[in-house]
Amino acid sequence: MTRSTFTILLGGALSLTERLAAQLSGSRFIAADGGMRHAKTLGVVPDLWVGDFDSTDETLLAAFAHVPRESYPAAKNATDGEIAVEAALARGASSLIFAGALGGTRSDHAFLHLLQLAALAEEGHDAFMTSGEEEAYPLRPGTREIDLPKGSLFSILGFSELSGLSIENVRYPLDDFALPFGSSRTISNVAEGVVRFSLKSGRAVILARPYDLSGA
Repeated sequence: MTRSTFTILLGGALSLTERLAAQLSGSRFIAADGGMRHAKTLGVVPDLWVGDFDSTDETLLAAFAHVPRESYPAAKNATDGEIAVEAALARGASSLIFAGALGGTRSDHAFLHLLQLAALAEEGHDAFMTSGEEEAYPLRPGTREIDLPKGSLFSILGFSELSGLSIENVRYPLDDFALPFGSSRTISNVAEGVVRFSLKSGRAVILARPYDLSGA
């Protein structure tokens, strides 16, 4: 089976920015319930549409009637997004993008998506989340680089105590820092370009705002 990038369309906010378009180029798509509305914005036809369809109106159902559907009861033990992830992995996904995972009217769902992002990273999956205006990346022990515009804002949210945290090419660098759980020390940093992160232990998520140049 060919392994590839799959984008999961979720029901949160999504803006079609140049950065988003570049990130989604060449991806395949799976829509989770009302996330299908983003398919029209993006000009794509998903491989599959899953969910209980409790947040999908008749107009959307008619517009994408040709897309294969998998229906599930509203009373189920997984969110529509989780079901979409399993479908993507079953189709050989090597990389996952969650579009519409941030913001929206359900903070519980948005927070769960960030936890799922961290969990997927621990399972060895390459994944990130985007609304077009905001992006989320898992931060695990090791190093990683994220290319951000100079002057753009980003924060690190620790889901545990972090040790050996280093951040380079930023306005407020850190070197081998121990971040207590719940600390605000890593909120609102400013990128100077490609940012390099290193971590010895702990789990966290990087929230970046590439179009927010208020820190410039």
